[in-house]
Amino acid sequence: MEINIPGSGILDIKNILLDYNGTLAVDGILLPGLKEIINELSEQFSIHVITADTFGNAEAELADIKCTFIRLKPENQTEAKLQYLIECGKENTAAIGNGKNDRYMLKEAILGIAVVQAEGAFTETLIMSDIVCHDIISALEFFRNPKRLAATMRD
Repeated sequence: MEINIPGSGILDIKNILLDYNGTLAVDGILLPGLKEIINELSEQFSIHVITADTFGNAEAELADIKCTFIRLKPENQTEAKLQYLIECGKENTAAIGNGKNDRYMLKEAILGIAVVQAEGAFTETLIMSDIVCHDIISALEFFRNPKRLAATMRD
């Protein structure tokens, strides 16, 4: 997806990198309605879900979703998420998350979106993001309706 952001230039987004717990899920359970939205977006974007899998059920919850699933080791999660973003190509990857271990991933992505849902959000992650949304569906809607993104980010 190429979108012209008035005053900022063109964003060329090919990948969407998603945190799982606190972003796609609450207490390890995938939020309602996301399966359909993510599968729809997977027709246009390469979808990646990266998680430490705190509750141990992320892979099963994502079984019917067209995405690349990455389970992290418990240590160095912040660096691992940033490294995965770099491997995806940060210049073409939007990232969405809420936790402390998402902050650098959101900062370095071409577009970083923080979400504040039931599990809250780490303050520094909010500051390092480009956009803050009240829920994941609102965040994903930017990719279904790119004019919303232009309206939010224009100078």
